[in-house]
Amino acid sequence: MADLFQQPAAEHEAAASEPLASRMRPRSLDEVAGQQHILAKGKLLRRAIEADRFTSLIFHGPPGTGKTSLAGVVARTTGSRFESLNGVESNVAEIRAKIDQARHMRDMRGQSTILFIDEIHRFNKAQQDVLLPHIERGIVRFIGATTHNPFFHVNSPLVSRSQIFQLDPVDAAAIVDVLKRALDDEQRGLGGKNITADPDALLHLATKADGDVRKALTALELAALTTPADEAGVVRIDIGVAGESIQKKAVVYDADGDAHYDTASAFIKSIRGSDPDAALYWLAKMIHAGEDPRFISRRLVISASEDIGLADSGGLRVALDAHRALEFVGMPEGRIPLAHATVYLATAPKSNTAYAALGRAMDDVANGATLAVPPHLRTKTRKKLAAASGTDDEALKYHYSHDFEGAYVPQAYVPEGRRYYEPGTQGLELRIRERLEHWRKSRDSEK
Repeated sequence: MADLFQQPAAEHEAAASEPLASRMRPRSLDEVAGQQHILAKGKLLRRAIEADRFTSLIFHGPPGTGKTSLAGVVARTTGSRFESLNGVESNVAEIRAKIDQARHMRDMRGQSTILFIDEIHRFNKAQQDVLLPHIERGIVRFIGATTHNPFFHVNSPLVSRSQIFQLDPVDAAAIVDVLKRALDDEQRGLGGKNITADPDALLHLATKADGDVRKALTALELAALTTPADEAGVVRIDIGVAGESIQKKAVVYDADGDAHYDTASAFIKSIRGSDPDAALYWLAKMIHAGEDPRFISRRLVISASEDIGLADSGGLRVALDAHRALEFVGMPEGRIPLAHATVYLATAPKSNTAYAALGRAMDDVANGATLAVPPHLRTKTRKKLAAASGTDDEALKYHYSHDFEGAYVPQAYVPEGRRYYEPGTQGLELRIRERLEHWRKSRDSEK
């Protein structure tokens, strides 16, 4: 692999074939776009880098947020050799070869080596374990990058030996600054060409990139290389050119990673919080990103019982109907019943009392003494066995509710008078509360 840190003369003459996004990688901490929550003056990571006091780092975050670039800046700032591997392509033999080189450079020249592994989550356990003893002995200083949550996708021993920092999507203003720098830089960027860009065009590129600096730079380069110069010899990038160069906004969304689960969580919590506007936004994000619509409809069915419950039992019917309608019509029309159900559930009265009651009952079953079925509720065969063992006739007598006024008769259905369900006061559950209180008073008066 080519050394990222070439001699200054060569560095100023980047190969013409190298993409703009690669040429414009930051060379110092101050050039890193965004990430001020970890790189601002006085922040832990910046202090550790500037003082050269770290052993292992793991950067995680969406694509294009600067994980690889930041690793290179760390090596440059600390004067370390930079070696890199990729979790998709590399194997144990390559890892050992890099470590042997690092050991040689440490012993012969006293120079430290940063071993950067991109997509570290794709290394299997054996590959990750190979690193551990060499990290502990200080042969290499490890920096890993991953788009997945390292606590779930990286081995615990490696995580425990590393400081973990999350990189966030870069805001549009910071991306615009990078684009301007690329237009002005004559050595690495487009400054040597006669190019102008309207402010609204740059903002459009930055917004559509959705936090991905690499995507914005790639779009800017495409616009610059494909737009003909005007009569004055100037390549003018306006909003129309920008729109053609980055046609679809890149929504950061992984099918099985943090964005998937975080967005689904925000969707359900917005419904629970009775905010139809927020719920529709997260629904739109999932649809735009290509989420499996059946995953969305299943979440709606769950929410209908978990969060709306008996306050409006119609919510479950609407959610189930939306699920069936989606299966029947397919996408893209299936998004219509999904929106219908989302707004219905978000604006419905809320109650989780039935779900909470089940939790208390399950806790009793799991942790308490197992209760026997009362004799009068057993099957006929079991009643005969109970009678044969001396149980009196009154204890065996079951009262058929429909034989009594209001289809209700006080009798015990569980020993010791356990109570789990406590109705709320939202929506239709208020009527259930009144009815249940009447029944419970009747039952208590019979004792």
